[in-house]
Amino acid sequence: MTSRLSTMPGIGLAKGMVVTFKTMVKTIFLPKKYLNTVNYPVVKETPVPRARGVIALDQEACTVCMLCARNCPDWCIYIEGHKEEKQPDKPGGRIKVRATLDRFDIDYALCMYCGICVEVCPFDALFWSPDYEYSEQAMGKMMHDMDRLQDWLTTVPPPPET
Repeated sequence: MTSRLSTMPGIGLAKGMVVTFKTMVKTIFLPKKYLNTVNYPVVKETPVPRARGVIALDQEACTVCMLCARNCPDWCIYIEGHKEEKQPDKPGGRIKVRATLDRFDIDYALCMYCGICVEVCPFDALFWSPDYEYSEQAMGKMMHDMDRLQDWLTTVPPPPET
């Protein structure tokens, strides 16, 4: 059995206005420290230590194995490298071949921040940095090269103690 009040036109609007009025009164008289929002350009929020902000690269640890680029579901990682021969340490030794990184770019306009690249890197060359201020005015500038990714390595917090 439905009441006549619930079938009257505009009753949903009135209920919504009551909820809006209660919320408005609560936020007016609530102390500022309990509000969930911050005035972003003026007040910068401090992220938690292991926050996912941007991916940082350690160029020395990267061996150009391409695992991160192959496992990326968005194909937003671009890697190029070449092999260099290193002379043996002892006479009569074998010549060593080492891959050298030429290009490592991440297109953050395509990246969905899933972290698969960080997880699959066997040499710990990729890390999450909590830095979140890297936006650009133009979409084309969201492609960050390996030097910019290397700069973010300084903001990576130390791993948690186990």
